[in-house]
Parts: sequence; C-alpha cells; structure tokens
Amino acid sequence: MWSDRSMCHQQDFSHEVLNTFRSNLKKKFEHLYEGTATQGNPTLLNKIYTELYITESESGEISNEHEVRQIETQSRRAATEDTPIKCSDIFGALPGQDKPIRTVLTKGVAGIGKTVSVQKFILDWAEGKENQDVQLIFPLPFREINLMTEKTQSLSDLLHVFFPETKEMEISRDEYKVLFIFDGLDECRLSLNFKSKVKLCNISESASVDVLLMNLIVGNLLPSALIWITSRPAAADLVPSECVHRVTEVRGFNEPQKEEYFRKRISDQSLADRIISHLKSSRSLFIMCHIPVFCWISAAVLEKMLSPAESGEIPKTLTQMYTHFLIMQTNIKHEKDYEKTVKDEDMILKLGKLAFQQLVKGNLIFYEEDLRECGIDVTEASVYSGLCTQIFREEFGLYQGKVFCFVHLSIQEHLAALYVHLSSTNYNRNVIDQLTKQRLWSKMKYWFQLSSSEHVSLSELHQRAVDEALQSKNGHLDLFLRFLLGLSVESHQVLLQGLMKQTRSRSDRNQKTVKYIKKKIRTIDSPEKSINLFHCLNELGDRSLVEEIQQYLRSGRISEANLSSSQWSAVVFVLLTSKKKLDKFDLNKFVGGNNKADNMKVLQKLLPVIKESRSVQLRDCGITGEGCAALASALRSNPSHLRELDLSGNELRDLDIKLLCAALQDSHCKLEKLWLSDCGITDEGCTALASALRSNPEHLRELDLSWNRLSESDVKLLSDLKDDPHYKLERLYHCKYIFI
Repeated sequence: MWSDRSMCHQQDFSHEVLNTFRSNLKKKFEHLYEGTATQGNPTLLNKIYTELYITESESGEISNEHEVRQIETQSRRAATEDTPIKCSDIFGALPGQDKPIRTVLTKGVAGIGKTVSVQKFILDWAEGKENQDVQLIFPLPFREINLMTEKTQSLSDLLHVFFPETKEMEISRDEYKVLFIFDGLDECRLSLNFKSKVKLCNISESASVDVLLMNLIVGNLLPSALIWITSRPAAADLVPSECVHRVTEVRGFNEPQKEEYFRKRISDQSLADRIISHLKSSRSLFIMCHIPVFCWISAAVLEKMLSPAESGEIPKTLTQMYTHFLIMQTNIKHEKDYEKTVKDEDMILKLGKLAFQQLVKGNLIFYEEDLRECGIDVTEASVYSGLCTQIFREEFGLYQGKVFCFVHLSIQEHLAALYVHLSSTNYNRNVIDQLTKQRLWSKMKYWFQLSSSEHVSLSELHQRAVDEALQSKNGHLDLFLRFLLGLSVESHQVLLQGLMKQTRSRSDRNQKTVKYIKKKIRTIDSPEKSINLFHCLNELGDRSLVEEIQQYLRSGRISEANLSSSQWSAVVFVLLTSKKKLDKFDLNKFVGGNNKADNMKVLQKLLPVIKESRSVQLRDCGITGEGCAALASALRSNPSHLRELDLSGNELRDLDIKLLCAALQDSHCKLEKLWLSDCGITDEGCTALASALRSNPEHLRELDLSWNRLSESDVKLLSDLKDDPHYKLERLYHCKYIFI
C-alpha cells in the first residue's frame, strides 16, 4: 500500500514538474520580437505567424552562390516538384515511408524563418496543440552553447544549467520521449569532430561540450531522443549525412504567403494593397520577399513612405530600401535619451566596421572579444543595441556572457558597405585593400587596424570591390557589392547628407565604374558570376544592356543578331529575372545558321537558363562532347529542373553518351523524357543507358532510340527494364517500332 502511495506521489510530482516545464517554455516562446530586441514591443506569435513553405529536401553539394542568388533560383521552382511538410509534422513519415525518423536537419538561408519555425513548433507543443507524444523539448541554440566551451561537464549538468527543472527528472531513462533542438548550426564555433573515437553512453559522463553534442547527434547518448538541427545551407554538411534521417528546407514565403504577411502586418488594407503592388513592380524586390525579414523591412519602410505625410522617392532598389530603413532607425534614436552622447556618424562607423570585419570572416554572431577587436566595448554595444533595436541586437544567453548580432545578414552587408563608402568619402581611406592584406598576412592579429595610406578615387575603390567579389568562391560579397555601388548614386548623397562630410562633384559620376563592370561581364568565363554584375548595374541606374536585349527578345529576331559575349550574358540575366516561368528552352530560337562552333558557344553562355528550364530542345544543333558535358552538369545540378531533353539529330560519340549516362545515374537527376533519335548510338552507348537506368530507376518514363545502330540483344536490355515493375520506363522507341 505504501509503495502504491509512493508511486502515485512520484507520478503527481513528475506531472507537476512537466507542467512547470511546459509553462516556462510557453512564456519564453509565445512572443515574437520581429527584428527588435527584448526591450521592444513584443507581438504574440500566434497573432502574426504566417505559415512558411517547408519542403523535403536533399543534402547534396554546398552551393557556391550568395544566398540571395539561391532565393532567386528557388523563386522559379515549380511548387508541384516539391513535397511540402508542415512544421509540426517534420518527424512524421510521409506516404510510402515507414523508416523511423530520429534526426532532422532543416536548412534555409539567413532570415528565411528557421528560428521562427522552431519557435512555433515549441509553442504549439507547450500549448498542447501538436506533438503531444513528446514529453520534453530542450531548445539549445548554438549561439548560446558557444558560451559553454571552457568547461567540461556532463549532458545532465548541461541541461541543469539551461533547464533547472530537469534536476528533478531522470532523463537517462526511457520514461520520457525527449526532443533536442539545436538552432543555428552555421553559428557553431565548436569543433564538432564526428570522426572522434570518444564514445559516451551515460549522460552523467563528463566531456567537452562538442564531444557531448557529437555523441548525442550520433546516437551514443540517449539513442531514443529526437534531434532537430537548423542551419544555413553553407554549414549543413557539418553533420555527416549518415547521421541525418530527413533533410527539410525552409523556403520562406511562397507567392500567396507574401501577400498574406503584408495583410496581417498592415492593418490598413488599402495601404497593404499599395505596398504589395509597389513590390510587385520591382522583380528584384518581390523575389526578396521570399525572406520574411525582408518583408518586415519593406513593410516598415513602405508603410511610412506611402503615408500622406511623406513626399520622398519610393525605394525601387535594394540599396534604397535598406538606406531608408537605416535612416528610419537613426531618426528613432533621436527620440531617445542618448542623442547628446552618441553621434550618428560615430555609431554607424563603429557598427559598420564590425559588420565589415565579421562579414569578411563569415560571422553572423559576435561575442565580447569580437567587439573589442573592433574597438567597441560591451557597454557601448549595449547602448547601440538600445538605440537601434531593429538593426543591432544584444541577447543575454541562458548561461554567462552576451551575444551580439545584426538583425539580419543583409543589414550587416548594408552597414559594411556604408562603412567602406564613408571611409572613402569622408576620410580618404581604402578599407577594401584590407581584404588583400588578410589573404597575404592572415596571421597578423590586428590587420583590421591597419589602413591604407594610398588614396584611391571612389571609382578605383569600386573596381577593387568588384574584383574582390568576383574572386570570392562562395559569392559572400555579392550583396555587399550591390549595396556599395548603390550608395554612390546621387539620390543617396541626399539621403546620407547627415553622415557625409563632403559630396561628390557632378562630374565625378559612376561612368568609370559602369564601364569597368561591362568590361568584366564581357571577359569573365562564368555566366553565373555575371548575373550579380547586372544587379550592380541596376543599382547604378544603368539598364542599357538589359533594355537592348529586351528589345531583341520582344521582336523575336534575336537569332538574326550577332550578339557579343556581354550581350549573351544580358540574355541570361533577362530570362532569369523575368516573371515568366522558364518552361521550354529551344536553342534554335537563339542561333541562326548551322555553325556548330557558334552553337556550342551560345549553349555554354545560356547554360544557367538551361539549368532552370523544364524542357530543353536541342534537335539538329550540332551538339558536341563539350555540349554534352554542359548538359550533364545541368542534369546533376541540385536541384535539377530538367524533365525533358531532346538531342535527336546530333551525331554523338559513345564517349558523349557516357557523359550523359553518368549524369542520369546521379540522384539529383529527375529527367522523365529523353529523345536520342538518329544520334549514331551504338551497342556500347545502349549498354551505358541500361546501366544508368538501373542506378536511377525512379524517373525516366520515355526513351527514344529510333534510327540508331543497335542490335536486338542490346535493345532487349532496355525493353526488359521497361517490363520490370521496379522501373518507371513506360515507352521505348527503337527503329520504326514502339515498345509499349
């Protein structure tokens, strides 16, 4: 009887602790500080939350493009190609899946909504709405775990620090179904070594925090626990793919969700309509609205600019939007008590230097030592955070110390560009050259404190910035470059007159910069890199190349024109930034005559367009091995949009076919129809095709091999696959016959 009472008491106690735990998490996560620090006015998450577009994804290779370019690519992706997943269902099996999911990796670009998705998941659980089979959720952001590196401790001790209620629980037993959420893998400063042989199986065993996390993710510690990790794409491969059972991607807002956000955010619906209409008028701005943080920035700026009291020019470029946002925040600062002691210029320059320094290093979050390196003490940083809550944020960790960050990466990039611009115009300092110094003398501790004694003009500074951005392997300076060039136009001199000590003469315009960028577009090999340079020209107000190409495309006579290299780059930019979906690409519409060498040059130039197209028609185009290699890269790109490929009438060698077959085997390839009629394919090529289908049997439904020199035995290899229910192949054409 006493044992029954004791057990009943223990259950009541456990239930009480769990309720307290839920209540504490609910209080912490029920408010959304949209861009503001904790001192700001919070909004109930459930009131403003707009469902985000989350899909099942693949790990794949890491993109070497700036995240804004990744957003532009995603904006053209057909929704029907993806498997959408509700945030609350990420651990649930999809139809046809029966394998249990322990670890989920959710990736997405900065500001796309990963952290808000985590917040909504936790809030729904704490309110008893979703995932009630889970008893405990432990949110452990990497930006706070980073502060725990100096101490050796057990997982149990770590949880006690973050969640004191757990001192009364026995987490090591299977009594509780537990979920650990590690938000912001890209912010991790721990050395997560998944090849380490240090194995921990008991949560009471002490080790460094990185070893604890590694053993938890691998499954040595608490193997029954669920793990959810979020990351920007560039850091997603820090966790080995064998440790991850599902990869999802937060794609931000789709088209209807963008409008839904503004209608929720702006109470005046007629004003919301005007804001939406203005953003739609600028393709580059509306694409950026996939990112929720950009929607918030745009709403804040346009709500003010479109009000009857305002008469200024409405922002039409990214630089204009961010500069107006910055000015709004400095105007808010003037209403606070610190106005007399903190000058706008001093604050902007110090924050800008921090932004620039950390951008070069690839950091989005900063600690006290990072601030000190930049000449900012912690007290000063706290003042800046209080003054500009919607630009610079100070967060108090659950443990010890403080974490600082800009509200979004794009705000950091804009401030970094403004710092470089003001350093040049106000002080004749060339801080861009410090990038070169970093590469040459990376071991120098205080290289950022050095400044170039050489005076360079603003156009020379721009040229060096262009060169640095083009040399970046991952495009991390692309948006910074767009901002830097945009800040130099005349309209910004008026906006920034409170910060600029001298303005440029009317004769000192941006013609030299424009000329240099056009030269780079003409000479660089990478069509992808030229896309950002066209965005730069747009920021500078030069659309001459683009308008010329748009005229050619409208007339339908582009195949008659003898286009230069830079003009072909402009074709790529125009097609990729068009509102129209890239459904069908036909090379014959772009080339005139039968010059095979010219055809291959155009094919290479238009490869970014081919990669974004669903159907590619290359019939009788004189495709060579070089062209097959380019097509193979399109087939294996991640994601691959190509579903139909017609290569009929091209004389292909066995080596060329093998190049294509290697791409067909790739898991990213989703090709459904392949036409290879009259291509000179031999038995060797047929064997390679059969092997490719065996490796990737899920997608190809139609294959045309008519009018090729094939033996019956080799055709039988493919017809056997067509008859096998494990393969999707439905139609196989050979000679004058069709096998159905």
